[in-house]
Amino acid sequence: MNAAVHLPWVSPRRWLSPTLFDYWAGLLNPLWTLEQPLARLIRREPAGQGATTLVLRTNRHWGGMRAGQHVTLGVEINGRRLLRSYSPTRLDDRHIAITVKAVEGGRVSRHLVQDATPGTLLTISQAFGDMAPPEGAPLLLLAAGSGITPMRSLLRDLAGRGMPVDVDLYYWERTAADASFLTELHDLAAAHPRLRVHLCFTRDERAPAPRIDRHPLDALDDTAMSVRHVLACGPGGFVDAAQQRVQGRVAGFLAEAFSLEAPVQVEEGHVQVRLARTGRDLLLPRGTALLDALEAQGLRPKHGCRMGICNSCTCSRVSGGTRHLRTGEEQQEPAAPVRLCVMAPTTDLVLDL
Repeated sequence: MNAAVHLPWVSPRRWLSPTLFDYWAGLLNPLWTLEQPLARLIRREPAGQGATTLVLRTNRHWGGMRAGQHVTLGVEINGRRLLRSYSPTRLDDRHIAITVKAVEGGRVSRHLVQDATPGTLLTISQAFGDMAPPEGAPLLLLAAGSGITPMRSLLRDLAGRGMPVDVDLYYWERTAADASFLTELHDLAAAHPRLRVHLCFTRDERAPAPRIDRHPLDALDDTAMSVRHVLACGPGGFVDAAQQRVQGRVAGFLAEAFSLEAPVQVEEGHVQVRLARTGRDLLLPRGTALLDALEAQGLRPKHGCRMGICNSCTCSRVSGGTRHLRTGEEQQEPAAPVRLCVMAPTTDLVLDL
């Protein structure tokens, strides 16, 4: 009787390049890759005026997510791959949903809302972001516009665990027609008495809701407010106003802003920016984010969320000063990292690019 011979397993990485493997495997199944996370559009669902929810199936290389995190999607438009970040909702281990609202002049958002069809393949990053509250903490959720998306993800996660904490959600939109997930939010509140949903429509013809800086926010009168944790998501001005409303009155505050406000101070003129790896010298405006300024010069730096969250655009500083466009913080320490999407040059600058 012959003894069994066990041959060592050899990874295909040893003898086949990822590009070649992905090409041939993709002929059998578009989601099969050697190492690249991918997602395929399965179906589209309406999600309010000018918005669409896209249900995506990921491949096995995507590592999953926590409620409230983001991913960066790569979308091919006219032969060029463009990257944008979204906050998905986990449906199961292999399916997620992202909701996209078409933005005036937004190439990616309009493509996804109007043109993307089932079967479309997208690259997808691993999930990132830390907008996750402490376990067991009562919550006050403040959302405006597309900021409802991570809140939906968090609420679905809490509902799946029986809504173990008290939650108040305030959701601002212009009108009910602009709002997303209204039926789902009402159903969640009906099924879970510990969840209260407050809809704030600022352009309602009968009773327009005050904006966050003037809204009474009944939940703030809660005697247990001091132990609540607040999560806020929306435009930069909304997030800043939310923080001012609850400052010193709550146990914690976490926020993500998906747009930048105007610079804290107006700076005029240009500075010399050298890209150390290529030796290229550029004259860039002082008041403009480095990512925008470099793209205006025809360059394509690596980037992701364009919000200063994912760190995809971060590079090393060799010398020179920068200013954070939202906080106004200035930095000149040589070893300090530079987030191109939210930092502008203040002096002549040398970057490791």
